[in-house]
Amino acid sequence: MNDTVSTTVAAAAGSPVDGPLATVAIVISLAVALWALVAAVRHRPPDRIQFLGLAVLEVALLALTVVALVALGGGERPGEPGAFFGYLATLVCLPPLAWVLARMEPTRWGSGIVCAICLVTPVVAVRLQQTWEALGG
Repeated sequence: MNDTVSTTVAAAAGSPVDGPLATVAIVISLAVALWALVAAVRHRPPDRIQFLGLAVLEVALLALTVVALVALGGGERPGEPGAFFGYLATLVCLPPLAWVLARMEPTRWGSGIVCAICLVTPVVAVRLQQTWEALGG
């Protein structure tokens, strides 16, 4: 039992998707969600700050993806590869999806869309971390 715990801790410590970059992406996502929520409550459409926040979030998520792919190229492997790649693809698609849908809905509901997607992004990021750290079996 104790050996399993130490192996899990070692896997978590060496995870390329669990670190400062992931934390920054999560904080950016939550900040954009808060800004979009305030705009939606005030009956405001998505503004440039929301779109800029989505762009910055996408850059952070792409950097996280590069870090993960470099680790894979270096021989590291996620515990659940299928789920990992699914979450990774979903994660990098969320900000562009929010941008497109918010542009299609230039009302307060567009801000609501940005808020909702930015609240989902940290959940997907944490699941990505969990699938890397899973030991399987």
